[in-house]
Amino acid sequence: MKPVRKARQIAPTFNINRRRFLQTASASLALSALGADALDIINGKPKRVGLIGAGWYGKSDLWRLVQVAPVEIASICDVDKQMLVGAVDIASQRQKSQKKPRTYTDYRDLLKQKDLDIVLIGTPDHWHPLQMIAAVESGVDVYVQKPISVDVLEGEAMVVAARKHNRVVQVGTQRKSTPHLIDAKKQVVEAGLLGKIGHVELCCYFHMRANGNPPVQPVPDFLNYEMWTGPAPLRPYDGLPHKRWWRTFKEYGNGIVGDMCVHMLDTARWMLGLGWPKRVTSAGGIYVQRDGKSNISDTQEATFEYDDYNLVWQHRTWGTSPDPDYPWALFIYGEKGTLKASTMRADFVPLDKNAKPIHFDCYFEREKYPEDVTEADIELNAAPATRRHMLDFLAAIEKRSRPIADIEQGHISTATCILANLSMDLGRPLRYDPKRRIVIGDPEATKRLQRPYRAPWHHPLPA
Repeated sequence: MKPVRKARQIAPTFNINRRRFLQTASASLALSALGADALDIINGKPKRVGLIGAGWYGKSDLWRLVQVAPVEIASICDVDKQMLVGAVDIASQRQKSQKKPRTYTDYRDLLKQKDLDIVLIGTPDHWHPLQMIAAVESGVDVYVQKPISVDVLEGEAMVVAARKHNRVVQVGTQRKSTPHLIDAKKQVVEAGLLGKIGHVELCCYFHMRANGNPPVQPVPDFLNYEMWTGPAPLRPYDGLPHKRWWRTFKEYGNGIVGDMCVHMLDTARWMLGLGWPKRVTSAGGIYVQRDGKSNISDTQEATFEYDDYNLVWQHRTWGTSPDPDYPWALFIYGEKGTLKASTMRADFVPLDKNAKPIHFDCYFEREKYPEDVTEADIELNAAPATRRHMLDFLAAIEKRSRPIADIEQGHISTATCILANLSMDLGRPLRYDPKRRIVIGDPEATKRLQRPYRAPWHHPLPA
């Protein structure tokens, strides 16, 4: 641990002043966890940052990083030239230097420059493995969005690459850095208020499954659709895929399970100290929303079996939520009570009527970060968590240690969700052996741990 430095008077090198930053809820929690290293981070030499994928969440992650540390946004890459121009304009306003970042339409050209410290990856899921592996091979530390991969062996290769090149890789599962969930973990789970835990439920009932029937149309001049598709199957172009449309197709991701279950599963594993499940079983399909092109399930259940209890997932992209306050959430059931938790709140409901319930509110930092309020498409409830997640990432870089959402943990949560979809497709339970990288006793399922890549792209494999 480095000695504590006395605060020194310096001009702010990022978009908020140091005093205002230190007063925020996310920062105070981060500083208590990270100690003196956090002061080194916010007072240190600016990191040179590149962004691959300048869509909604790629930009959101970048703006959160700019808010908490001195960084120079050096490069931005996107296959959509219009999106690229928009991101560059905002970046020049957000960073203190007001410089416009260099622009690229091919991530390989961005990485060839060899002058970056950090790369953020905010592309669609089917691009995460190749881009993350190329980034660590180029010598940078990486923040990659979840889920980390579309098939299991991609994830295995990503972990191997991060370890081989000694790079810090943080996954965007920022529930681990969500202030009210950290409080709930400490004050309820770790305090033993639940007693013996016997069951966990995970759910999402958002109506978030795109299900249109747009016609096939010419690819616009500003979009390199061939490069957008990359290693995935080339679908007929029927509109801009990167504005949520891609998420509704198995070609690019793992549906609602890959998008939403991965967050709640990862949170439950973190809260309860769980690793790989012993067995995964899932069933579901398209039961209601059958009138569009979407090929991901609109209804699905999955059971993740552990030694002492099961984690059970359910999603429906239609109908109503059983608990309107918790439409996307996890529920931990113990003999002494229940913990309900979501991105917006958490509640401990004790069995003993004489015991006191505990409510946890989501932190918002609108007053301290007024730019949050005017930012287009921002998730205000997630912003404090992402800021803290970025600080944890930077502290891990400073110490050359594992971040809270290390790539290996991101892989376990991602691969478990992928196995759920594979179980649904095959109609049987699956037991994955991460040491041998096989599905035990199931050669057919083992073959499907690796999806075909479209030429000329080559599937990465763990050494």
